[in-house]
Amino acid sequence: MIINVNTKIGALIRHNPETLEAIVSISPKFVKLRNPLLRKVIAGRASIAMASKIGGCGVDNFFNVLKPLGFEIDNLGLGEKAGVEPVPGFLKDITPDKIIELDVRPVIEAGKDPLNIILQKVKSLDRGQVLKIVNSFEPTPLMHLLGRQGFESYSEIVTDELVQTYFYKKTNTMLNPADNVSRNSESWDEVLQRFNGEPETIDVRHLEMPLPMLTIMEALETLPAEKVLFVYHKRIPVFLLSELKEQKFSYHIREISDEEVNLLIYKD
Repeated sequence: MIINVNTKIGALIRHNPETLEAIVSISPKFVKLRNPLLRKVIAGRASIAMASKIGGCGVDNFFNVLKPLGFEIDNLGLGEKAGVEPVPGFLKDITPDKIIELDVRPVIEAGKDPLNIILQKVKSLDRGQVLKIVNSFEPTPLMHLLGRQGFESYSEIVTDELVQTYFYKKTNTMLNPADNVSRNSESWDEVLQRFNGEPETIDVRHLEMPLPMLTIMEALETLPAEKVLFVYHKRIPVFLLSELKEQKFSYHIREISDEEVNLLIYKD
């Protein structure tokens, strides 16, 4: 397989499963890729260039561990613009008046979830407009969620604390966070009773985004089939629910207040 700075991490691992441990050896920050749920969400979006920035290393570190595994390195484009993903077509000829900017950093810093604000902006986009999300990290779950709803996206890592992500509306799909909320007919007590009333418990209310989702996904990786995961959360995690559906997890939600939500997550 011929690779370059724009090759996705997911493609590398699919081509040769040994790639996973080779990448993990580059930086401790890549250990989380051992989590299959995280790999599904992150590895499919992150290129070698993007991963090198996340891991605080160079693309050469990747190439050095990948060559022994049989990968061929395409050196074209490794000059001045090395590490930069190609700009997609929807951004090449866009005019400034067509870009709608939304800086969600103040919302997150205030301890709030910007999802509803983002989705309202998404719904209000006119044909040909692009939504620019300004954030301190790449919103991979959001890119994954909107991608399934027919949106193209492109993320530009400006600095370690500044990431600009662009979304282009290809369809007229209207998003509703409630669409991802399970309306399980079982009562909360019935679910607990089915698992003998002894759940494994985690509390993510004190964590900043996107750590709640990542923490829950890590916990699910080792959750025994006969156990249910009890999660203390501040809000309904719409991004997570979308992933749970794909991974065949069931969940039950109990809204305590505007700032407290409990979840039961289990594998049928």
